[in-house]
Amino acid sequence: MTDVALRPIEDADLDVLFEQMRDPEAVRMAAFTAKDPDDREAFDRHMVKLRTSPDITTRAVTHEGRLVGSIGCFVMEGDTEVTFWIDRSAWGKGIASEALALFLDTVSVRPLYARAASDNAGSLRVLRKAGFTTVGTEVSYANARDAEIEETVLRLD
Repeated sequence: MTDVALRPIEDADLDVLFEQMRDPEAVRMAAFTAKDPDDREAFDRHMVKLRTSPDITTRAVTHEGRLVGSIGCFVMEGDTEVTFWIDRSAWGKGIASEALALFLDTVSVRPLYARAASDNAGSLRVLRKAGFTTVGTEVSYANARDAEIEETVLRLD
């Protein structure tokens, strides 16, 4: 994979990211999403928090200069977790794997955790390719599916 890059998220990215994060198929696959993906005010408040908190690192993911998603890490209950969102038009092209590899080169915290809906084969494949191993599963409420579903918990040492 070539021409995948990470950069800080800019104000000009927000409209594109908002549209990407409300794609119904992508929302269903991600499962653990905003309560209402169409709520722009909630999205904007969330992005302010992500972009200003000293405990959160976020980056825009670009491919061939086009914004195709975001990646970041945050601390939850003492553990640092990584998360990513790639536009559905870029799925299956190795972009998420390349973005995660680049991001992991900049994050020195280990262990690093990740979570994905257990039926999200694509995200699980990306995480395992990067060296994450499954350490368990949990059942949690998924807004996008309005149901409790199983999520896989992974760790990178």
